Amino acid sequence: MSTTPIPPPPRGGIPPAPPRPPAAPVPPPLPKPVPPPTAKTGGSRIPSMEELVFRAQEEGVSDIHVGVNERPRFRKRGIMEIVEDLPVTDLETYDRWMSEMLQPDQIEQFRKNMEFDGACTFQDKIRVRINLFISLRGPAMVLRLIPLKILTIEQLNLPPVFKDLCHYQKGLILVTGPTGSGKSTTLAAMVDYINQNLAKHIISIEDPVEFVHFSKKSLIRQREVGIHTLKFENALKASLREDPDVILIGEMRDRETVNTAMKAAQTGHLVFGTLHTNSAVKTIDRILNLYEPAEQPPMRVQIAETLVAVIAQALVRTTDGKRTAIHEIMINTDAIKDYIRRDEVDEIEQIIPRSTFDGMCTMNQCLQRLYEEGRITEETALEASPKPNEMAMILRGRAGY
Repeated sequence: MSTTPIPPPPRGGIPPAPPRPPAAPVPPPLPKPVPPPTAKTGGSRIPSMEELVFRAQEEGVSDIHVGVNERPRFRKRGIMEIVEDLPVTDLETYDRWMSEMLQPDQIEQFRKNMEFDGACTFQDKIRVRINLFISLRGPAMVLRLIPLKILTIEQLNLPPVFKDLCHYQKGLILVTGPTGSGKSTTLAAMVDYINQNLAKHIISIEDPVEFVHFSKKSLIRQREVGIHTLKFENALKASLREDPDVILIGEMRDRETVNTAMKAAQTGHLVFGTLHTNSAVKTIDRILNLYEPAEQPPMRVQIAETLVAVIAQALVRTTDGKRTAIHEIMINTDAIKDYIRRDEVDEIEQIIPRSTFDGMCTMNQCLQRLYEEGRITEETALEASPKPNEMAMILRGRAGY
């Protein structure tokens, strides 16, 4: 077997190693994937609806307005403000926010009906009333923040007559005012007063349930239309057979609701209801106008016999940057009953300012008191007054009361 001779190494030592082939170029590292902006990511951060609601609570916001192709807005103490650090809402974000608050069947209901009313609670701390709708620019929603802690009559600085009204055994008490005037807050304080101090059975029928009450001295049962009953009218009629002492009606919408409320008040129940009217006189007219002219005379008698009080309410900005309620309070005394029976309700406006000893007051008297206490400015008093000329005379000391 022949072998190939190995040549001796050259002088000077071991020969250099043969050159290595050039190494393959190393590709640059791939960029890390950027997740879409959500409540858990950085960058252009879009919060969850829960975070947005808690932020709104911290900033004293009453309503959150969100719509596709629009920047979110907050209503702070009655003024709409754009949330500058949030981007324009897209459909994906809107759907994600909606799925945080609603069940799949509720979302399907919204897509079918193009409208939805409901409520939900975040971490057992904040409850929101939800309204979903479709607008020209796309789907939108409005959330009304409802604190779980119910403020008392004292904390709201409501007049003492509000407590007196809670002790009536039967009759109809109406709290009226435009949307966002604090009607629900006032009613919640009155119901809470009954709940803490009187042994009653309270039934509320709302669409949706806003303030959540827990039974204390009273037994309280709350029913939400669409969840606990199919129809508002059915629940109201059924409530008369459920041994109630107090019935809370979310809103007196039509003559059928008014008829049932009147029947309940006449048969020994204390009924609370709301209407979107601005004064006591307009409230009486609004109820009567639900009926044909031939039906109005007997209905006028029923109102005179059934009505306990009308509280018309609005909100005004105070000097400390907050808001407080102003009221026109009409108590249905014998004199006012006569005016209602005789269809002379316009005369009631002359009685109210002269009947403060019965707990009555006008909006202007309420504004005057707040102005004298330094809680509102003269400009606010004039802007909020239903009769600004009369208010100007009061501020100049020329009015007769």
